[in-house]
Amino acid sequence: MARRTRMCLAFPDIVVVCLLLLVRLVETANEVDPYNILGVTKSASQTEIKEVYKRLIREWHPDKNKNEGAEDLFIKITKSYEILSNKEKRANYDRYGQTDDTQPYGHGHYGHGHDQFYFDESFFHFPFSNKDSFKRPYLIKITSDWCFSCIHIEPVWKEVVLELEALGVGIGVVDVGYERRLANHLGAHRTPSILGVINGKVTFFHYAVVKEHLRQFVEDLLPQRLVEKVTDRNDLQFLNSWHEQNKPHLLLFDQVPVVPLLYKLTAFAYKDYIQFGYMDQGLSDTPNLLKQININTYAPTMLVFKESIDRPADIIQAKGMKKQVIDEFILNNKFLLVHRLVNQKLFDEHCPVKQLHRRRTYCVLLINGDEESYTIGNQAFISFAYTNTQEVVRFAYAYQRLQQPLCDTLLKTKDSTQPPQVFILEHRNAAGRVLYKEVAGGWNGTDKNKQRLLDELQRLQKDPSILNQDTILPELNNEFASMFLIRWIYTAYDYLTEIIDDIIHNNWREMMPLLSLIFSALFILFGTVVVQAFSDVDAINTIEWFYAYHVFVIYSRPLKKNFVEVTELTDITYTSNLVKLRPGHMNVVLVLTDASKNVLLSKFAKEVYSFTGSLTLHFSFLNVDKHSAWVEMLLEFAQDTMQIDTDEDDGARHKIDYTGYILALNGHKKYLCLFRPVYTGEEGPGGATGGGRRSGSREDHPPRRSVPRSHSTATLQIHHKLDHLGLWMERLMEGTPHRYYIPAWPGLEKITDPK
Repeated sequence: MARRTRMCLAFPDIVVVCLLLLVRLVETANEVDPYNILGVTKSASQTEIKEVYKRLIREWHPDKNKNEGAEDLFIKITKSYEILSNKEKRANYDRYGQTDDTQPYGHGHYGHGHDQFYFDESFFHFPFSNKDSFKRPYLIKITSDWCFSCIHIEPVWKEVVLELEALGVGIGVVDVGYERRLANHLGAHRTPSILGVINGKVTFFHYAVVKEHLRQFVEDLLPQRLVEKVTDRNDLQFLNSWHEQNKPHLLLFDQVPVVPLLYKLTAFAYKDYIQFGYMDQGLSDTPNLLKQININTYAPTMLVFKESIDRPADIIQAKGMKKQVIDEFILNNKFLLVHRLVNQKLFDEHCPVKQLHRRRTYCVLLINGDEESYTIGNQAFISFAYTNTQEVVRFAYAYQRLQQPLCDTLLKTKDSTQPPQVFILEHRNAAGRVLYKEVAGGWNGTDKNKQRLLDELQRLQKDPSILNQDTILPELNNEFASMFLIRWIYTAYDYLTEIIDDIIHNNWREMMPLLSLIFSALFILFGTVVVQAFSDVDAINTIEWFYAYHVFVIYSRPLKKNFVEVTELTDITYTSNLVKLRPGHMNVVLVLTDASKNVLLSKFAKEVYSFTGSLTLHFSFLNVDKHSAWVEMLLEFAQDTMQIDTDEDDGARHKIDYTGYILALNGHKKYLCLFRPVYTGEEGPGGATGGGRRSGSREDHPPRRSVPRSHSTATLQIHHKLDHLGLWMERLMEGTPHRYYIPAWPGLEKITDPK
């Protein structure tokens, strides 16, 4: 009973604490409210705000006011005036309580989770030479103080961070208030910005901040060809390539057609050590390999193959495989049983330097030739390694022709016709010093050779001093250096693919400045060559005048098209022209039918032609005969106007005529502005006006029901629907039309069945 009494007494205290917290939140909101800071109402004019600002600045300037807190208040006053003196920022604050480039008043960093951190310049080692981004991609958010939009994307960012961090993606935040130089180096000039860093290259995220887009962005950062699709047609080719690539091969079996992102990230992290393959168990051309390996298919399965392709060297199977489990599995199998020494890095990792207070590690090295006649000896050496595997003994081989300096040092001769020899090494320091011993009798793969080597290894365990020779090994040749051209071609291919993707997803209007710059440079180069080709002074003066005049013409007259580029909005262009439209861009869509297409498009082009100079406007048309369901679904979000239309309806159920409607769609902020066409008295009784002529756009009125009328009258009057579109476009550029916000853009895949 006493325990219950204490709990009851504690409950009012909890209520009091909650109320105090609520009061504190309200006080904090008032402290950061620019209207409250300046002491003006929301209806205050710009003149009133300016007068109040001047008075407060004089009163609270830190040079004149020495009171504690005067400096902080002075900063808040300045920031508040910046918001309220700017029309766009003030409108955003009135509507959302935030602006595009501000964050709540305050100081300091903020993070998300214990693994997220703030970058500084030391992380990147200018210019980008950090090794971290060569092992895993980084997703970085650029933020700042006074950034309300940063708070707007915060819930999505946190959710994405929790998911991608668990998969191995690096997460970071750069605050431009503290790391301005780093932000400039990254090319981030606005907040919030999201970018990816991989292999030292920075890529910006340009789409709507939603979980699916960010996940796809990270996946697109990864290079192509990380994981090879394996079927019955290429499984032997994949597994047999271990000798050529000098790597183990890891094969993942799963029942999904797409390679999981976790597996791709793992492949990128260990691409220097392992070749990755993926097999979809649901395909019809994979059962032979499944039967051969004889594995269960109820859960994802990983198999690692080394020198033997008949049986896997190791296997792991688990549902919901975690990154930590995969990493441990790979670290235990990232080397072949007998590695070919192809560069210095592999030698240092496979035959590590002796560490203090750790067990000695020995390397058994076979020096032989790469000709086919040495194949039997090589296979015998691999077989010996399989039967005599020890934790402290590593096996490797080197081709004498490809690693001549190494072989000459150990063989103490430059005779390339020497028979294969076996050496036991102990790597003593990073400078290349080794203790070694040559195994007598050479190596031909006979039982006698195997027994001699086994005897020496047993002696070594008892007496390490048998390694009585000392030398400094030269740095190994990089046998894959000749692959530089191929790697360069792959890199160029990745860049070209990225450029093509940008061209596909961007409007050509955005590419015009770049194309103009290229052609201007070519023109300048051409003019220079022509000038140098003439020796006569008069000719040179004439050419210089011609060249200067045309350059002046190029830069003094803005490029303007003599046509309007209008594309059809279909399921193919839907993503690039709407869903992934760049921030700040709008797509002005004309709704038409097959019958009115030619008439309306011609009128539409005339009305919007004067606005084609804007880089942020795109023009499209939508065939309502095909996609009427999509239009109806979209306009359901304009519930206020639909309600007005219902009140004005006479009770008859008529189909809405959407012909001539204009939808200005902002794909990034998910809203639309609506232009309803002009209706005339010629539509007949019961029409839009019922008699007299009505002019002007009907942007703030609901759609009208179509009524029966003659085909000739409709054809004559259809072009009048867009009579005042130009005036409405001017309002659109000013930002005054009402905005209807859409939670998510409906899909455009379905085509309405003809009736």
